[in-house]
Order: sequence, then structure tokens, then C-alpha cells
Amino acid sequence: MSRRVLSPRLACCAALLAFAASPVWAQPPLPDSAPAASASAALPAQLQDFTAYVDSARKQFEVPGIAVAIVKDGKVVLEQGFGEKEAGKSGAVDAHTLFAIASNTKAFTAASLQILAERGKLKMDDRVIDHLPWFQMSDPYVTREMRIRDLLAHRSGLGLGAGDLLYWPPTRYSTREVVQRLREVPLATSFRSAYAYDNILFAVATLVIEETSGQSYADFVRDNLFKPVGMDESLVDMTYLKPGMDVAMGHAKFDFKDLKPVPPMAWVNNPGAGGIYASVHDLAKWMNVQLAGGALPDGTRLFKEESQKQMWSMLTPMRIGEPPVPELAAVKPNFAGYGEGWFLTDYRGQRLVWHTGGWPGMVSRLTLVPELKLGVVVLTNQESGAAFNAVTYRVLDAYLGRDKTDWVAAYAAAVKKSEDKADDSWKQHEAARDRNGKPSLAIARYAGTYRDRWYGDVVVAQQGGKLRLTFSKTPQLVGTMTPWQHDTFVVRWDDRSLNADAFVSFTLDADGAIRDARMEPISPLTDFSFDFQDLRLAPVKNAKDD
Repeated sequence: MSRRVLSPRLACCAALLAFAASPVWAQPPLPDSAPAASASAALPAQLQDFTAYVDSARKQFEVPGIAVAIVKDGKVVLEQGFGEKEAGKSGAVDAHTLFAIASNTKAFTAASLQILAERGKLKMDDRVIDHLPWFQMSDPYVTREMRIRDLLAHRSGLGLGAGDLLYWPPTRYSTREVVQRLREVPLATSFRSAYAYDNILFAVATLVIEETSGQSYADFVRDNLFKPVGMDESLVDMTYLKPGMDVAMGHAKFDFKDLKPVPPMAWVNNPGAGGIYASVHDLAKWMNVQLAGGALPDGTRLFKEESQKQMWSMLTPMRIGEPPVPELAAVKPNFAGYGEGWFLTDYRGQRLVWHTGGWPGMVSRLTLVPELKLGVVVLTNQESGAAFNAVTYRVLDAYLGRDKTDWVAAYAAAVKKSEDKADDSWKQHEAARDRNGKPSLAIARYAGTYRDRWYGDVVVAQQGGKLRLTFSKTPQLVGTMTPWQHDTFVVRWDDRSLNADAFVSFTLDADGAIRDARMEPISPLTDFSFDFQDLRLAPVKNAKDD
């Protein structure tokens, strides 16, 4: 546990500068990149070596495959694949290879609600309870005042990633059950006072779309977005994948070091937050519709220009941090905020409208420069935000007429710094540990069922002289607990791709009985969706039933 990496989804979803730690690796020769859709002469001079540059990013950040599309002035300038769909196997990535685009789905959810508003099915400033009367937040004022628009803006008062354990890793809860449990998820700030990225309110948005349209989320998006735009290859979630489809395999660092494939994940209980699979071929069409203000190629409209202005208007300001290394000074924005399913910043004097996506084994970035009618999307099959950023900024610089910057080297420096800081965090844990601090109770006495009001039951069982911890609704969250110090244990998950080992600390009452248990990720860089720290686990005998 001495090596830590930056959470790919935290980097992708919650920060303006996204990095992921990956050391340089040695690999066998990769297959030739798939040919570009357009002649390279259509590219700016700075991108004539683009294939070599993308391959250097792949190798530096250990990414088996990348797909890129660039659109300019309504035309597709490039759509191309680089590398492998699965490391070490035949099958090259091309423009039609499907990737999980994760939180880039949020823009489709926002567009769906705006389309329903245009049809008179709802108003963006309707209260959520006008459409879902049973909806509840933990605060009655927030319940009453939460508007449809608020669902898309990360300003609800929830903490970062609050409630994500209800569906990440995949759980057995339905979407409605997820949303019903919101009433128990605590607020971290007052309503509309601060930015904090969440996914769970997009589950609420999913149900609003279904309630007002009379269709499932998947059917609505397919009929009202994919079909009009011509996104014939795109799917709402991996349950629609069929054998033989052109789809990338995700890859993750097991135990933070060994790159291995991870199976596709279905997010059927929160598809509006991140469920879509798409190719760069399809996303090039999506970018052109966005850059045309909602106009389709045949002159009809997907949505009105006014609707897009709303989606691209800042609702929630965001704090701007300092770049982690001097090499990234140029990417520091002058303004930053969130609209309806879109990040809003600037770069070298140009407004950017963009989003990222993080998924087990896949991360991505889609970036629009509206005033230049320019769009670039980068899909990857490894958890490296550094790779998609290095590629994106090379493209932006080329169209802004800037000299070449070695963004691969710049992001590699940031990766190295994040690795070093993460190692220091683990060393601090080791230094603070009392190696003579034994558990207060016999191991068997820690066994039992513990209940959190918003998640549900977590079971600790004694098996073969060891303690095993199981999240009752999450098949992947099963692991072995070993003593750390005093009444704190470390749980190591059986699934080593999660990189989310955690401390489990028990507190005792005056009579030596267990009062409760708390959890927290061992590394501060563990993916934010493992929101163990929000759990309040009480022995069932002392807990009130839901």
C-alpha cells in the first residue's frame, strides 16, 4: 500500500486540472493507428505530427487505446483511433470504437430536460416535488425549494460525491430506491452556497425525465437525442452491448501498480449521471450540434438556441486553485463555474465549455470552443486524466495559433508530484501507528450487522478466524479486515481494481459494547465516490429500522 494515485474520477469530475499518476512503462509494439477520416492536410501545421504525439501520451501514461475527434466550422476534421482496444490483444481502436463516456452523459441529461421544457412538459424552475411529490432531501427547506435546474448544477448543499455508494460500485438498489434514500444523506453546506460535485441528483433528474415523458430514460435519449443527431452507434448503458460489437475494454491499475482489464460496468440505477457508451464518430456529430446552437444539419432543431444559452450559463461559481506544477501555469483559468451539465472556464482568452468523464477503466474529455466553432473529444481506455488533457491542449493550442507545448511532459511532472505526495500520506499513517495497540475485544465480538441510515446494512462476519466485511447491496465491496491499531482495522477489498482500501474504526461504550463504526479511505486520493466517511454504522440492535 505504499503507492497511491490520484483518483481518476475525482480528477475528471471535481477538479479543473485533472491528473492521474502513471509511471512510464515498457510495452510491446502496438498496432498501427486507424486512419483518420479526413486528410491530414486539413489539420493545422502544429498537428501534422499528431499521431506520434498521441502515441507518446499513450506510452507515457500507460493507456492502451485512445480515440480522438476534432470538429471545426461544422466539419469533421479528424476522427481517429490510436492503439489497442485491449492491452496485448489484436484489435485496434478506431473512430467507431465504443467507450464509456461516464459524466459526459450529464450534458445529454441536461438537454433532455430542456427539450421537455420546450414541449411544455415542465419548466426548468419547477420544484422537483411538483413532478416527484415523494422526493425528499434531509432538510425540509431544501426539499421544498429544490428546482429542476438545481439538479444539474452541483449547488444542493450535498458534499462531494454524497450518496455515491448507493450505486458505485454497482448496487442492487433501483433508481427510485436510490432517490428515496436521499432523505437520509446529510448536507455539508447550505443550499446554493457552494459548489460540490454530485451524481445522485442526476438520478433525480433521470426520474423527472421518465415521469414527464412517459418513457424510460434510455428510450427518451435514444428517440430524442441519438436518432435526430445521427448517433447510431451510441448506447445508454453496457446492458445494450452485444457480442462482437466494436467496444473498448477498460484498464485499471490493480493495487496501484499492475495494469489489467476491468469488466464493463452497468449503471442502471443512475443512467442520467454517466451511463452512455459512445464513439468519437458519434460524438463529433454531438459537438457540431452543440456548436450550432442546437441546429441539426437538415436545418431543424434539437433544441432552441435559448435552451443552449441556459445550459451554458454559469449557475455555480467554482474556486480556482493553483496549478500543481509550474509547467501547467497556462491552463489556470481566469473564471470557472458550472452550468447545466457543463463546466465553464477559459483558456488563452477563449471561453471553454467542457466536461470530463470517469468510469472503471475509462476516462474522457469533451471540449468546445464556441467562438471558434471548435470541438475536440478524447476517449481513453485507462484511468489517466493526464493523457486526455495532454491531447486536448495540444489540439487547442494548434487552433489558437500557439507554439507547441509538450503537454505530455507537463502532465508527467504533475503526475510525479501527486505520486510523491500520496506516498507521504501513507508514510504519515505508518509513522502514527501504534504497533503495540491491540484490539480491545476478542475478534469475534466485532462481528455483526451494522446499519447506516442512507446506505443500509454492512455485515462483519468471522470466517476462518478472520473478519470479512460485506456491503449488503454492493457485490464488489467484500473484503478482509486486519487489525491496524487499537479498535481500528484495515479492510482490503477482494477486488483489487477498486484501489479503495479503508480504515474501519469501532467505538465502545462505557461497558465495552460497540457503539458504532466509522470508515474512511486509507488514501486521500481514493476515488471520491467511495464516500465511506459519510457512513454512520450502528449495530442493528441499537439502530432504528428504516
